[in-house]
Amino acid sequence: MVKVERSPIPPASLAIEKQKASGSYTKPDVMAQLSQDFHEKCYLCEISPPHGIEVEHLRPHGGDINRKFDWNNLFLVCSHCNSMKNQDKYHDMILDCSAVEPEGILDYQLIDGHVCVRPSAQAPEKEAILTADLLTACFEHTNTGIRELECKIRIDELSKTMDALYKQLGDYQKTASNKSLRTLRGMLNRTYKFAGFTRAYVRAHLETYPNLAEYVQLQ
Repeated sequence: MVKVERSPIPPASLAIEKQKASGSYTKPDVMAQLSQDFHEKCYLCEISPPHGIEVEHLRPHGGDINRKFDWNNLFLVCSHCNSMKNQDKYHDMILDCSAVEPEGILDYQLIDGHVCVRPSAQAPEKEAILTADLLTACFEHTNTGIRELECKIRIDELSKTMDALYKQLGDYQKTASNKSLRTLRGMLNRTYKFAGFTRAYVRAHLETYPNLAEYVQLQ
């Protein structure tokens, strides 16, 4: 999860559909804007493109028409992560990545093929704890065969991304070439898949890669 810059103007269809008895919050203009704003990534696991695209209400609407069609409450998510979030303990308790900087609140790690997301020492609030729990579960909760496979897909994709990052970092250390730097800048951009993890790794190793500090700054 990384900070998302949401377009300030809601897609036009939301106001129209809100007036209907069975209006839809997934009209083409909404989906196009969400895809653009979220850089075609699931806002939770950051896989790109999302596997089984869904629109998620960060704060469950429970029939509340205002929450249902609130542009600021709509998030692009994959079906796997949406199903993981659909638990009472997460209701109204997940960080809003379009309003806060998650990277300043959460620490992301991939260790020996396993994901661990923890609240940073400066963020003991319940929202941070539950968001870290959810993000870890999106990669590690394997209580059924389907979820085990879905988690494996995400771990495999994340591992490939991190291996590519390690290789580029090694190449950059050896050559300091502009080509390696351009590639690293792309991998450390918030728009990149699994950017929460790539950026966290470099921030944790800035003593080794001081020239990359400007590319992993927090907002």
